[in-house]
This record gives sequence, C-alpha cells and structure tokens, in this order.
Amino acid sequence: MRTTYNRLILSVKNAIPTAGKTILWLLKIILPVSLIVTFLQYWGVIAFIAYYMAPVFSIIGLPGESVIVFISSLFLSLYAPIAVISTLSLEIREITILAIMCLISHNMLIETAIQKKTGSSALIMFFLRLSTSFVAAYILNLILPAHLGTKHIAEQIIEFGSIGALLQNWLLDAGGLSLKIMLIVLGLMILQNILKEFKILDIISKFFAPFMKVFGLSANCSFLWFIAQTLGLTYGSAVMIEEVEHKEISAYDANLLNYHIAINHSLLEDTLLFVAIGVPAGWMIAPRFILAIIVVWCVRLIFHLKKIKKKPTALPI
Repeated sequence: MRTTYNRLILSVKNAIPTAGKTILWLLKIILPVSLIVTFLQYWGVIAFIAYYMAPVFSIIGLPGESVIVFISSLFLSLYAPIAVISTLSLEIREITILAIMCLISHNMLIETAIQKKTGSSALIMFFLRLSTSFVAAYILNLILPAHLGTKHIAEQIIEFGSIGALLQNWLLDAGGLSLKIMLIVLGLMILQNILKEFKILDIISKFFAPFMKVFGLSANCSFLWFIAQTLGLTYGSAVMIEEVEHKEISAYDANLLNYHIAINHSLLEDTLLFVAIGVPAGWMIAPRFILAIIVVWCVRLIFHLKKIKKKPTALPI
C-alpha cells in the first residue's frame, strides 16, 4: 500500500514531463509575439492603427486618444494598457469602459492560440471577444453614472532612445516572464496531480457544480472554470490542455467552457489591477458574468438546433 509521501512524490514526478511540454509550447508563442509587438510600439505602428479607429470609439463614449489603450491590450497583457492609461488624462467613467474592454479582449493572439489548442476555433474566439468587448462598452456607456470619480492623474511612461535599450528591456522582461511561467505551470501541474490523487478534485467539482448549471456548463468543467477564474487563460492553459488531451473533459464541454472563459476569466488578478487605479469592481465583474452566461446559452441553443436539423426525417409510408 502506498504511503501519503509516496503518492505525493509520484504526483510530482508525473507532473514534470507534461509541465515541460506545455511550458515550451507557451514560450514559443509568447516570446516571439511579445518581441514583435514591442517593435510595433517602438515604430509607432500601433499608434497609427489607433488613429484610424478613433471615430469608432466616440460611439462608446471614449475620446480618440483612448484607442491606443485598447489596441495595446489586444496584443499584450493588462499591464501594458494600464501603463498607457497612466499617461492619459481620463475620467474614471472612461477608464471603467476601457477596463471592461481590456478585461475581455487582452492578450488575444496568445490566448486564442491556447483556446485553439483546447479544441475551439481561434477565429471564433477572437471575434467573440472583440465583439463582446464593444457590446459591453456600449451598454456601460448607456448605464454608467455621469460621474464615477475624480480625474485620473497622468504619470510618465518609459520611452526608449534606441533599439538596443528597447531589446535590453525586453530581454529582462522576457526572462522574468519565462521564469514566472515555468514556476506557475509546474506548480499548477503538480497541484492538479495531487488533487486528483487524493480525490480533492471531486470535492471541488461538487462545490461548483450548481454554478455550472446556471452558466450552461457541465459539472465536469467546474475545476477548469475555477482555474481560469483564479489564474487566467495563459497560466491555466496547462491544466486545461492536459484535461482535453487525456479525455478528462469532452470536446463539446471544453468548447462551451471556452465560450464562457473567453469573456469572463481571471476574475481575481485582472480585476484587482484596475481596482488599484480606481475602477469600481462591480462594473467590471457583473457585465462579464452576464455576457458569458448569455453567450453560452445562445451557443447551446444553436448547437441544439443544428443537431435537430441533422436528424433524418422519417420516410412517408
């Protein structure tokens, strides 16, 4: 009979190969994308794109200069748009609208690649997040109070005088990010194996199962939903990829979960980043939850109607 210590050691050993494979896959995507976007920012390409999108943003109550915040969020983590916000003189109401857009549509290239790896269409996930971010912003612009707080105080953003300085800064950031990814993914995989070994996953699944029904998801999604809400798509992907590859969750359930977490994920860390600069938490949490639930139930309805349509009709006698 295996002792508790032996079961723990076995959980760690089994986690290392899977974690290593996932870490390499993530770094092959994240590092080149971050380098390309860094150069696009340096050369002014992102600012150029933002200039031509400014008229669209006036529809959702945002000034033209705020476009660059959203464009930055599409390619990078939330730290980038928050850094840009710190250089602009925006009202809290405007920052709240931007926050909901960025929370839904940040780091799109990397996160849609992750969702493709778990069985969903990258194109559908990309346009889903893009469209729902504008829907959420439009609704918020209609219902938000005229004054949510005082004007945000602009701070100085770092500017690089040469490509050498830019690359040096990127290498430092990339090194720190790589280390963070390795530690978090390895830790997650070990934790997942331990939870499975000691049947704790069953307890977590039972606890969140009632919520999953409301969300339109299977009870099998509860642990993965919890991981996506606490650690986000990038770091939580290690667990989700393994669950899908080992058939712990069906392709149908994984796809439905992706529709939910595409809109509503990293409820803890990402929300707190904007709370730190004065954005009210409730206006960031409720719209994402509501939109995610509506989208999943709509997708379920579409799948159901397609299934009915494909059923062969009985031939007349």
